[in-house]
Amino acid sequence: MSHAQAESVIKNIIREIAQECAAKGHSISETMIAFVVKAIVLDPRNGFNVDRMLTKDDVQKLIKLCVNRLLDTKSPSLETIKMQVYFDMNYTTRGEFLDEHHSVLESRLAPVSREITDSRARTAEELESLYRKIVSYVLLRSGLGSPTDIKVVREATAALQSVFPHTELGTFLSLVKKDKERQLKELTMIVTGIRLFNKDCGKGGEGIDDLPTILKEAIPATTKHIDSELQSSQDMIYKYTALIEDMDVKQQKAGVLNPNQLREALYNARQHEALLNVILPLFISLSKLWNSFQDEIVLLSVLSNMIANLQPFLGVHEELFPAHVIQPLLSDLTVKSDEERITESSGISMNPLDFGNQEWYFPETTANYDRLPIQYHGFCGFTIATRDGLLLPGNPSIGILKHRERYYVFSSKEAAYKFAQDPDHYVTLIGEKAKQCAELIQLLELHQQFSSVTPYSQAQTSEKLLMKPITKCNSSTQTDTHILETNIVKSYEWNEWELRRKAIKLTNLRQKVTHSMQTHGSHMRRENFSQVYLPKQVGTQTKRDNATNVPKPQIFLSGLRGCGLSKPTNMVKVNLTRDVEES
Repeated sequence: MSHAQAESVIKNIIREIAQECAAKGHSISETMIAFVVKAIVLDPRNGFNVDRMLTKDDVQKLIKLCVNRLLDTKSPSLETIKMQVYFDMNYTTRGEFLDEHHSVLESRLAPVSREITDSRARTAEELESLYRKIVSYVLLRSGLGSPTDIKVVREATAALQSVFPHTELGTFLSLVKKDKERQLKELTMIVTGIRLFNKDCGKGGEGIDDLPTILKEAIPATTKHIDSELQSSQDMIYKYTALIEDMDVKQQKAGVLNPNQLREALYNARQHEALLNVILPLFISLSKLWNSFQDEIVLLSVLSNMIANLQPFLGVHEELFPAHVIQPLLSDLTVKSDEERITESSGISMNPLDFGNQEWYFPETTANYDRLPIQYHGFCGFTIATRDGLLLPGNPSIGILKHRERYYVFSSKEAAYKFAQDPDHYVTLIGEKAKQCAELIQLLELHQQFSSVTPYSQAQTSEKLLMKPITKCNSSTQTDTHILETNIVKSYEWNEWELRRKAIKLTNLRQKVTHSMQTHGSHMRRENFSQVYLPKQVGTQTKRDNATNVPKPQIFLSGLRGCGLSKPTNMVKVNLTRDVEES
């Protein structure tokens, strides 16, 4: 099956699922359906083989599973996926949003701008009408007051007349269209500046909102609301984590609560916490900006709407785990926050010498330690793999493991040691768990393993450049000796007598004739050259240098001098030479 045919089949499946859901009274977007289809196909428990073509029975089974999954009103997993899809469809970076906002503003002003630039006014009434249209355009583009408010119109007209009187309309009409558009934008900025100056002086400023004051009030209020939502989600996270940890040891409470639903609810709350933390830094940067106040107000309202629209995705918690069921089960447990768990493991760090072939990074030896792109959204990978997807925060001070250009943190020293012994095994286990719980793909940022479900908000990756740890840095500087290029004229001569001598020489050359002759011996011959390749220098090298030593011979001859004339003597030769090892 070709790529185009495969896409056509997938679109037909999505369309049929949407129709069945609509027939049952639920309108679901195609993006949401596509995500669920991908999640169901990835789950090995459903028995789909992605390497072979789907049969007709497989398609019907897939559609049925998707419809049942999409219409499940008490599934925390589905609510998490809905939350992720909503955020990806609505979230953009600050620069992209403002660019889109400006393009929308330009498209709305295009008809007014075209009416002004295409005008062929001749009479006094037509010129007066054109001037009023310019005033309206200036007000609409600046956004400072309504063009239907007579006070705002009068103030803007007075400001415009001070820099662009009626008598300049003739010159304006003689310009080409591009120059007219450019002048309209310049007039808007000038008039806006005049009106803002008048407002500051207390002599005008009708219809101009006090944007700094609005931002000062709105940003803290919205940030407080986010902190409240964040605290609420974190309280649920801490409770659910404590219950799951207790169920792993004791099975008494498993009959009261569904462990799988409890884990899905934990994923749901963790995803809500992660998305709120994504939005929260925007408010921190927002409070530092005092320019482009109108852009910030629009952005603030959009972010506030997103926060309000994220809240309904948590509604399933109250139905599945009401307070009167949860509180008695928590009575004998200690609910710990993420900070408390990290504090418990503080002061404990890995010994990198225990793993000679692996790299570990620590805060005291790494420059950009806090900016490393930690895997699994900062959760302990060993706990996720071995405790059926439990999410516990990792403590970077224990040590960050680098494996295959990725960085991992752990909740305890024991977890770090076990994970480091076979990282690929645990990474595979986490991937298999994500196939069963599709919401983990985005929550744990597993898009390198499942590239087809990369969200829009993180597909701009070039916004998230990987930070490499800096443990050593060599730097040097050099100063150029001659920064400017030299400009020396070699033919310059300061001595006029030398110039006179060169002139005489050139004059004499004009009267000279150059002769040449050809001999019969060199007739029709060409110059020959030969080239010799010198032999290469060849050398050999031994693996090691050896040397030998011989013993120093020492021989003693006795009896050479004799013992007298009456008694003969015998010479005796004694060898006193010692071995090399003994010397």
